[in-house]
Amino acid sequence: MFTRVGAVALKKDLHNTIAMCAALDNPQNKFKSIHIAGTNGKGSTSHMLAAVLQKAGYKTGLYTSPHLKDFRERIRINGKMVSKSFVKDFVKTQTEIVNEIEPSFFEVTVAMAFDYFAKEKVDIAVIEVGLGGRLDSTNIITPELSVITNISLDHTNILGNTLPEIAFEKAGIIKKNIPVVIGERHSETENVFIQKAAQEDSQITFAEDNLRLENLHQKKPLLSMDIYQSKGLVYKNLALDLTGTYQSKNIVTVIQSILKLKELGFKIPDKAIYSSLNKVKKLTGLQGRWQTLSTNPLIICDTGHNKAGITEVIQNIKNTNFEKLHFVIGMVKDKDIDGVLAILPKNATYYFCEPDLERALSAKDLAEKASHFMLKGKVFNNVKAALETAKKMASANDLIFVGGSTFVVAEIL
Repeated sequence: MFTRVGAVALKKDLHNTIAMCAALDNPQNKFKSIHIAGTNGKGSTSHMLAAVLQKAGYKTGLYTSPHLKDFRERIRINGKMVSKSFVKDFVKTQTEIVNEIEPSFFEVTVAMAFDYFAKEKVDIAVIEVGLGGRLDSTNIITPELSVITNISLDHTNILGNTLPEIAFEKAGIIKKNIPVVIGERHSETENVFIQKAAQEDSQITFAEDNLRLENLHQKKPLLSMDIYQSKGLVYKNLALDLTGTYQSKNIVTVIQSILKLKELGFKIPDKAIYSSLNKVKKLTGLQGRWQTLSTNPLIICDTGHNKAGITEVIQNIKNTNFEKLHFVIGMVKDKDIDGVLAILPKNATYYFCEPDLERALSAKDLAEKASHFMLKGKVFNNVKAALETAKKMASANDLIFVGGSTFVVAEIL
């Protein structure tokens, strides 16, 4: 399973997913969908879109990965996790086909999600890509809309070592005559998307070309902003309960996607947009995005786990008032460890730890690598011990940040 062991668990074609879904009478063809890929922000974007559609009155499926605490987080309808009984029955009834084709954990999970959404007759399902796009198990759907949030270096051992190579894999979700929204325009990747869209006769829109965000400010406990098109103000005082400043990029992608869905005939009133985006976490169960766990001292976690994601985390830290920074960090082996460590603040106290999975980089090795970047701290053999020590060392006005990996965050929620 990729989550725990990495690239060796990947299947580099769609054969198994196609075979499993064929045995289920192709459930992916029985509901409408939106397909979302991207290096960073695809999880937040998926949850925001699902919340909006739910509030607009659509029975909305949501498939995301990985989960943090409960496997069933991956498969939801209107924010409610798939039932334990459905999961058990699915596993039991699909044992024969699983033994026959030996699919990966992710392939089984995708088939389960599609079967659930079809049987529950969802109006629309928001489907988040697991990894890449072109060969991802989710890429057997024909969506109403494809969305690609952004491109940065991650999973380079699988997707490629350059931004154009990674963009090529993400662009694999662009389908014939299906419109695509690209969140951010980048000089190294824009032509990859433009060429793929032209090949597929897909109408392409770069969100940041069409929309601009102004008056971004914290209006606790929300993040508030105005959204403009060239013709003028579209949404005034739009408020998000996802308060990381990086959400300013995701919300532009979300709003452009909503505008495109409205063009396609979806009925999404402004009231649904305002009343959903200020409670995405409640409506969808999203966790781990610049999430405040407690105060006095302030403890915040975030699942950012690559250089681009950690760059945004550091910006959020700079925007936070505190006296001293305590940084609980763990990482997995197949990330750009040095790239992340090089940008971390040197004036923090570090608590090096390791999440409980095979892919984890040992806390000792992480501390050794960190020392080359003048980052100092102590080593802990598990995440909870690191956090508990940070709590003991921190004063009431300090900040404790917990992150570096989704799996570190999962262990403290």
